[in-house]
Amino acid sequence: QVQLAESGGGLVQAGGSLRLSCTASGRTDSSFGMGWFRQAPGEERSFVAAVGWHDGDSDYIDYADSVKGRFTISRDNGINTMYLQMNSLKPEDTGVYYCAATRNSGYPPVWPSGYDYWGQGTQVTVSS
Repeated sequence: QVQLAESGGGLVQAGGSLRLSCTASGRTDSSFGMGWFRQAPGEERSFVAAVGWHDGDSDYIDYADSVKGRFTISRDNGINTMYLQMNSLKPEDTGVYYCAATRNSGYPPVWPSGYDYWGQGTQVTVSS
């Protein structure tokens, strides 16, 4: 089993920045793909960004169009932690942000059903 724990959420004004962290524990592997999803009230969980193992020297990375140029995903396999640096935040970025992991390597999935493990989520609120 793999356990995921998010941190770093909070309240920020529009235009501000936050950095989310997701720490994995248990039977983790650096070849696992990992991703960030978010869910606003009354909406379905949607893809934000993901990183997938490629060849050990580089990773596949993908972003939702709505966050390209503003968000940056990264990970430190040495400490089993993934990050999401969020800049130029907008009110529409508000939601619960979830960390997810898949046992598969390669290009990471952009749909929630492609992931095997989930964190509990961390709230991000962007005020206008």
